Amino acid sequence: MIKNAFISVISKEESRGSVEFQVFSFTNKIRRLTSHLELHKKDYLSQRGLRKILGKRQRLLAYLSKKNRARYKELIGQLSIRETKIR
Repeated sequence: MIKNAFISVISKEESRGSVEFQVFSFTNKIRRLTSHLELHKKDYLSQRGLRKILGKRQRLLAYLSKKNRARYKELIGQLSIRETKIR
């Protein structure tokens, strides 16, 4: 599975508190909540949690893109997520 391979790469290089690992864990939570909400469309509490996690991931990605653009590009490529529009 992609998760185990990616965790092993990150844990060898950096700690679990790194921006990359946090974005990775938020992405997994987002994917899990999205599949949950496809089944339970009226679960408004989970929708709120999803929006909060999306905001946290967006702020972390904005931080990473400002600090190190190469690591940002590599991360969004590995996680296959879209590049965010920076205001």
